[in-house]
Amino acid sequence: MTHDHPPRPARIRFANARGESLAGVLHWPVDAPRAFVLYAACFTCDKDIPVAVRLAHALAQRGYAVLRFDLTGLGESAGDFGDSDFESEIDDVLHAADWLREHHSAPRLLIGHSLGGAAMLEATAQLPEARAVVTIGTPATLDHLTGLLHSAAEHPLPDGRFVATIGGQRFTFNARFLATLARHDPAAAAARLRQAYLVLHAPRDTVVPYAHARALFDAAREPRAFVSLDDADHLLRRQTDVDYCADLIAAWASRPLAVR
Repeated sequence: MTHDHPPRPARIRFANARGESLAGVLHWPVDAPRAFVLYAACFTCDKDIPVAVRLAHALAQRGYAVLRFDLTGLGESAGDFGDSDFESEIDDVLHAADWLREHHSAPRLLIGHSLGGAAMLEATAQLPEARAVVTIGTPATLDHLTGLLHSAAEHPLPDGRFVATIGGQRFTFNARFLATLARHDPAAAAARLRQAYLVLHAPRDTVVPYAHARALFDAAREPRAFVSLDDADHLLRRQTDVDYCADLIAAWASRPLAVR
């Protein structure tokens, strides 16, 4: 059931699988939502990274209610990021969807950016109400990320963890993180989708090569679409690029979301 809602973004909290409190922000449109949207941010990014805030706001202006949230140990969420792994990130996505389902309505449009897109592809099989999935700058294979982590890794810690600098920040990872990456294949998850699928990727993306987008698109079945983001960068730092993506997503999603 959809409850009455405030006119401005609402801060919410929900528990992950271990009972830790995760933080989110729910953006509301002026009128009743066309659909609820769940957004998963990029690798090591929190919910307040500019692209997440701008895209959620832009989609709310186009009639969607959008939930962006912090994964375990990031941003305002509780827990230790160093104790998390890729599978716990997928689980966080599912718990965020559960919160929407319980308090408002299940997400029918799923959006994931970079590794958040890979987590969203994996989570979709457990989100039966979803009708459409969008990935932005998402890798088709996770060995790409494994290689980046190995190249960024500093000296190992005594407990088997290692420290890597990502985007100018130092993060601690456990060996289990690499092991869970090896167990998942985003392209295979794309092939299993029953939902409509939109791939967005920039040819000049220096973080995730453009070829990954083609691999995801080729793996997926119809209905599917692939749009090049021209000269955008991986994080969509320009507002014009965010607005372009919001226009694309809103127009493209209107068809699968119309199916009941």
